[in-house]
Amino acid sequence: MQSLTRRRFAVFAAASVLSVSALSIPQSATAEPVVGSPAPTFTGTDTKGNTVNLSDYLGKTVVLEWTNHDCPFVVKHYSSGNMQMTQKKAANDGVVWLSVISSAPGEQGNVTPEKADTLTVERDAHPAAVLLDPSGEIGRMYGARTTPHMFIIDPKGTLTYHGAIDSIKSADVHDIPKAENYVLNALAQMKAGEAVKPQGTRPYGCSVKYGS
Repeated sequence: MQSLTRRRFAVFAAASVLSVSALSIPQSATAEPVVGSPAPTFTGTDTKGNTVNLSDYLGKTVVLEWTNHDCPFVVKHYSSGNMQMTQKKAANDGVVWLSVISSAPGEQGNVTPEKADTLTVERDAHPAAVLLDPSGEIGRMYGARTTPHMFIIDPKGTLTYHGAIDSIKSADVHDIPKAENYVLNALAQMKAGEAVKPQGTRPYGCSVKYGS
């Protein structure tokens, strides 16, 4: 009888863990695209009102960075200059860096085009463009879960990396020098013609503030 009770408790505990895990995943985000498969194509609008098509960048490496300027984890990487350094190194190698804001109207991180441009200037950021995605269409297409959440697409349009910007999951700037920068490592491996390792990591940060 005690053995049966213990088995029932174990089943209940396992189910509880699964439920908590499921609830921790944003319900508004779809499954992430698979590394090694074509990156989802999209058409978006940048802060200048220009139409941006991912297909326009075939032949170039593209980095997608999901961002929310009020998120402490984003603040960590921008206040320290780590994100800007990563952007500059990527740009110097001809990489197209697109920052994406998928915060819905009324949610944390939602900004006007003018505010987004002001943030770019004030932080000395270096994206090729900032895409405004208040509907969350592009974010859901990529299964973007956190800010930051990073994706790298090779010149053939194939997804080669997605996940965290680095290896230490914290909002503490003092952890940056000790962390492995997954984005720079992946770009260096691609430039050298090597396989990207790791191809995928668990992103960390604030949840993307999708609308309902």
